[in-house]
Amino acid sequence: MSDYDALIIGAGHNGLVCAAYLAMNGLRVKVVDRRRVVGGAAVTEEFHPGFRNSVASYTVSLLNPKVIADLRLHDHGLRIVERRAQNFLPAPDGRYLLTGEGRTHASVARLSERDAARIDGFNRELETIADVLRAFVLRAPPDVVEGIGAAALRETFNALGSANILRRLPLESQRLLLDLFTRSAGDMLDDRFETDLVKALYGFDAIVGNYASPYAAGSAYVMLHHAFGEVNGRKGLWGHALGGMGAITQAMAAAGRAHGAEIETGTGVREVIVEGDRAAGVILDNGATIRAAAIASSVNPKLLYTRLIPPDALPAPFLERIRTWRNGSGTFRMNVALSELPSFTALPGAGDHLTAGIILAPSLGYMDRAWLDARHHGWSREPVIEVLIPSTLDASLTPPGRHVASLFCQHVAPELPDGRSWDDHRDAVADLMIATVDRYAPGFATSVIGRQALSPLDLERDFGLLGGDIFHGALSLNQLFSARPMLGHGGYRGPLKGLYHCGSGAHPGGGVTGAPGHNAAAVILRDHRSFFA
Repeated sequence: MSDYDALIIGAGHNGLVCAAYLAMNGLRVKVVDRRRVVGGAAVTEEFHPGFRNSVASYTVSLLNPKVIADLRLHDHGLRIVERRAQNFLPAPDGRYLLTGEGRTHASVARLSERDAARIDGFNRELETIADVLRAFVLRAPPDVVEGIGAAALRETFNALGSANILRRLPLESQRLLLDLFTRSAGDMLDDRFETDLVKALYGFDAIVGNYASPYAAGSAYVMLHHAFGEVNGRKGLWGHALGGMGAITQAMAAAGRAHGAEIETGTGVREVIVEGDRAAGVILDNGATIRAAAIASSVNPKLLYTRLIPPDALPAPFLERIRTWRNGSGTFRMNVALSELPSFTALPGAGDHLTAGIILAPSLGYMDRAWLDARHHGWSREPVIEVLIPSTLDASLTPPGRHVASLFCQHVAPELPDGRSWDDHRDAVADLMIATVDRYAPGFATSVIGRQALSPLDLERDFGLLGGDIFHGALSLNQLFSARPMLGHGGYRGPLKGLYHCGSGAHPGGGVTGAPGHNAAAVILRDHRSFFA
């Protein structure tokens, strides 16, 4: 007999969402995580005495509004505030671009009247396609099923439903959708705009968490992936959770516990128990055994299948393919404690621009060179950096008069060439990141009174992000939709009975969305009810 109806491996945000939905529907649910705090990469921690920050994941937009409402996250303390400006892009020559409600058009017009005349239309095009993505986010993609039977019939109806969503698009929008899934962001942006900063505004979204050039085929989809979010019901905006990203996952954990879900931290999984063709439970690091009718994994699929499941329990073709699951988002993450706010040469002093995402990457060519340099050298010596200063919106993170900044740095190699270790180069690269910001905001380096640097290796060791991959797998065409994590298993069911995928390695992919957890819970509930029917 099973100890639980469902056991969730990993207390990251998707694991917590899956657990909460299952518990809300009356299942006996247990969540286990090797870290001593819930939240996975969406956590708030003190990294320097008196200074707290969102240590890994750092900003809010993609968190699905249905998940917020269903789990009543606001009742459990979640508050999200909007940036007063959305993005600030300073250039070395003193020009800048500042976007946000009532700002974007005028700021672009100062750079190019031609681009100002085009940007609203391009935003409308993206929003039309983003609305299509929103329709797909909270539904399982059609899975590929061999043979005929009930499962094949179910997936046929699913495929027809997906096709009907796409058919609502006008033909020109369907053409744009094809472009966004197959073309490079760089080529699309070069076709539309003439100003480097305008192209960089969109191009950054194409390479953030994506170890690739903005001219790589498929990078346009990554740009689109970052466009379907919203904050407090307002589409396309970005914001901050008061108290940091840990406030989101703490609220999710509270929602699950309120319905009876058990959450145990400091308890990693050593192995998934397989009996015949079914996942029957887990063995914990301490040797204890927990049995459950359903096992749902929110960890990276490659980690699950190559480290936690005996290889002889899996079909050989499946195991061979999952071993090639591509990870590595080229991310180096820093948190810095500041004695004072930075002042940027392009726009000196304090102001709403310091609440924005501050993008230090003035052109697509700069981003392309950064990627090429990282491939050869191990890290870009002129890196791409997004700076956020959440203390401009949330004074609870720092002592009075002080500030905290997140540095989300691209491009670095997930694994350094020539067998070098990130442990030997972390501090030198951290110095480079600080110096890069200082070039745009002189005095920034001297204002840093404490810092935390996380290389791709640190992100893997601390958070289970293989290769430092923030998305649990690249958002490439062969790893999206029905192929996430693999054709035949895109519907949240693994190759073993009773085994499910509920993390970012399942559709719709990475970001703090809660959608994979929501969708996997629906599949588990359907199977559970069928099993007991």
